[in-house]
Amino acid sequence: MRHLSAHQRGVLRGMAAGAIVAAVVVWGGAFVDVFGPFDNDLATRLSIASGASLLPALCLMVAIGRIAKHRFFHAADIDGAGLTEGSSRVQLLRALAQNTHEQVMLAVVAYFAWALLMPIDTLSSVVLAAIAFVLGRILFFTGYERGAPARSLGFTACFYPTALMLATVAVVGTSRWLFA
Repeated sequence: MRHLSAHQRGVLRGMAAGAIVAAVVVWGGAFVDVFGPFDNDLATRLSIASGASLLPALCLMVAIGRIAKHRFFHAADIDGAGLTEGSSRVQLLRALAQNTHEQVMLAVVAYFAWALLMPIDTLSSVVLAAIAFVLGRILFFTGYERGAPARSLGFTACFYPTALMLATVAVVGTSRWLFA
């Protein structure tokens, strides 16, 4: 077995912390109805999913806004990605926005799937995941330039709750269909 570098060990620590965050957010929120009780109707479920989805969307808005601000104040980058190669700073900001976009797309699907398909008393997980998403994005943005170990907790605080929600909904949904 290969020994891990210090860099890899740093990422592994972030991944482990992110796994703990995901378990607490998703399963903790499912077993402890922090924000409920909720009315068990479609309007409530859609309201929770929509409201929670706003938080990741705001993170994407900030990421895109940072690029726009940079472009406006830097003549070499003002014409945009289609017309210029882009400075190293705008490339970094675009990488942050791209990763945020990817994470937002998965999170929104996970929030709606959970809100619509899981028991009503588990909907606190959706709200907690959205809060973890924002905190994770802040850590990811602030740690990005310091390398993978510095951004790993931020990445996993967004991705792992989303992945755990999607996997849980898939298992619960599949078991309902098989045993209905």
